[in-house]
Amino acid sequence: MKSIYLILLTIIIGCNQSYNENSILKFQNNLIESERTGSNVAMVFKNNKIVYNEIVNSGKEGDKEINSQTIFPIWSMSKPITIVAMMTLYEKGLINFDDNVSKYLPEFTKLNCKDDNGNIYECKNDLKVIHLMTHRSGYKYYGNPHNFTSTIKYDNLNNFINDISKHPVEFEPGTDYLYGINQAILGKIVEVITNKTFYEYLKESIFDPLGMNETKFYLTTEERKRFQPLFINSGSLKGYTNLLDEMTYDINNRAYFGGEGLVSTMNDYSKFCQMLLNNGELNGNKIIDRSSIDLMLEKHSVLEPDPFLDINDGFHFGFSVFVLNDTTKDDTNSSKGIYGWSGYHNTHFWIDNEKNLFGLFMTRAREFSFGIQSEFRKAVYENF
Repeated sequence: MKSIYLILLTIIIGCNQSYNENSILKFQNNLIESERTGSNVAMVFKNNKIVYNEIVNSGKEGDKEINSQTIFPIWSMSKPITIVAMMTLYEKGLINFDDNVSKYLPEFTKLNCKDDNGNIYECKNDLKVIHLMTHRSGYKYYGNPHNFTSTIKYDNLNNFINDISKHPVEFEPGTDYLYGINQAILGKIVEVITNKTFYEYLKESIFDPLGMNETKFYLTTEERKRFQPLFINSGSLKGYTNLLDEMTYDINNRAYFGGEGLVSTMNDYSKFCQMLLNNGELNGNKIIDRSSIDLMLEKHSVLEPDPFLDINDGFHFGFSVFVLNDTTKDDTNSSKGIYGWSGYHNTHFWIDNEKNLFGLFMTRAREFSFGIQSEFRKAVYENF
């Protein structure tokens, strides 16, 4: 009787495991069937091993099958990498986040502000590094003709800084939250402090120690063949294209935009996630202290419902990462304290220290939705 019970229990557990794993697979397939994304890949890492890693290819004309070598633009998932680079400088005592930005970039000595009526005046508050770290500078994302973070417009960070420093911020620095181009400015601060290009410092301090050899600001001719095409479903525009990168990804371009410019692979970015989950180190290579991660997660802004980010008010904003602090407002069964971010073409990740887990999702679809991350988390937590 006992042996029969054990057999039945094994069958039940196996069925539940299969069902729950299929909930993640169903989430991936639904994204394709509802024409929200094309081919996509999802990974879940828990207790020091990959527990889920599935590619779902659309098979549609113009799409490309994803494999382990596929390269994706990660857009705003560049931001946490830039923040970690800043934390390495902080730990070395090379920067204080309360420093004025003008200490490193004199162009920001006299910054202009806009008042409520759109009038321009000289800011009363100094722009500080902490304002850039937390998106409280007053800079936002700007469309044409002021698309400041475009490698089509710029081929170096010097010209970018010269232009953006002349552009008025939307409010007095430090007085409000506004998602914007802050990490691109931080990249130039890194260059000034280290006397290296921003990419050189990222390679030295993060990419090389973690073995992130595919994470960079450019694509070679051969790498272009591995770059996932962009799926668009917007009004009358529907289909796949290789023509709307919005970045040149030219190997000779030195406009290394720390907020949006990197490309990566699932394998590469999973190493960055593993490092964060493992309190700042991976395979004996320490990148930052756990205390630095804790500093990254401190509350600086409450993220009220934001149509641009499509995020609920259960989250607060730290150093360019979300942190979930009210699980009752996030119907995903996620752990309190998870943190992460997402990218413009629907790359998503989060870190869960409570369950020793991270989730990572990559596709390339232009109609951004933070809801994709929420749906992914909900599917994952049904199983894990």
